[in-house]
Amino acid sequence: MKKEVEMTADLLTQRGKEIEAILREAGRQALLTHKKLGNPIASWQDGKVVIIPPEEIPIEDDQD
Repeated sequence: MKKEVEMTADLLTQRGKEIEAILREAGRQALLTHKKLGNPIASWQDGKVVIIPPEEIPIEDDQD
């Protein structure tokens, strides 16, 4: 049975750091996947969309 969690402002305040860490890791994994597969990514720099080749994709070190 699936447990339902009520989304309240209090819940987000209490678990904000945990949620942020999960989202950062998901983004990091997506960038790693693009880089490993040789796919470029699109990014926003100086008010314009730029394409970043896979060899130039910046990957943050694991923060654990």
